[in-house]
Amino acid sequence: MQKQIVIGIDVGGSTTKIVGFHTVTHALIEPLFVRATDPITSAYGAFGKFLVVNHLTLSDIAKVMITGVGSSYLTDSLYDLPFERIEEFRAIGLGGLYLSGLTEGIIASCGTGTALVYAKSGEAPLYLGGTGVGGGTLLGLSKRLLGMDNIAHIVDIASEGDLSHVDLKINDITKHDIVPGFSDTMTASNFGNVSDIATRGDIALALINMVFETIGMVSIFAARNYGIRDVVLTGNLSSVPQAEEIFGTLNRMFDMRFTIPQNSRFGTVIGAALAGM
Repeated sequence: MQKQIVIGIDVGGSTTKIVGFHTVTHALIEPLFVRATDPITSAYGAFGKFLVVNHLTLSDIAKVMITGVGSSYLTDSLYDLPFERIEEFRAIGLGGLYLSGLTEGIIASCGTGTALVYAKSGEAPLYLGGTGVGGGTLLGLSKRLLGMDNIAHIVDIASEGDLSHVDLKINDITKHDIVPGFSDTMTASNFGNVSDIATRGDIALALINMVFETIGMVSIFAARNYGIRDVVLTGNLSSVPQAEEIFGTLNRMFDMRFTIPQNSRFGTVIGAALAGM
């Protein structure tokens, strides 16, 4: 029987993501992830779970493509299946274009930190750099300021937050338009106006806003350097609910097209699998 499935695996420090594509139909098999503190355990657990959930056997697997920081702990095979390593930044670019349906754009992979990749169909993705601000920043500051580092809890309390109790806005410091067309509610200084009545929810929302505004601005600079408007957000942090509103505001202010596609958190692992097609 012909081997039908190309597998992509993204091995992180504590989470491993896995996805598959049918070699004939090119159909995407629903991605999934597992958590484990050990990357080897995580990789084997993800592979085993993927096979069971999708009623597959090892004989169905045509190729295994592996990426991610944790992949360095794996030798040369997984369940006795040899695998190919794919450079993470290439996987980010391929996955971002596939999920967005674009032919060119900046792909911002928002994980513990944030990596920026310029991707264009038919060309090798180019790593541009990035910023150390990302999910790790949000969790670290939340633990220090709020005494919590569970992202679901942080997002939950942030849903009732009010940025006016924390951030300094343009309309707090001037009655005049600094830049014609810009909203006077845009941020002048993150955490520049912390009120005595600021709640934990206010602080949580301000942290999320600061992280996303930072990612947004470095992405805008990168996009303008290439004369384009499209930025695709992928990675775990892109699934935070507040992202839609914050990046929507940046779209309107800076005439950008930030996109958070379906399955955005799986962008890199999808790109890894595509590299094997």
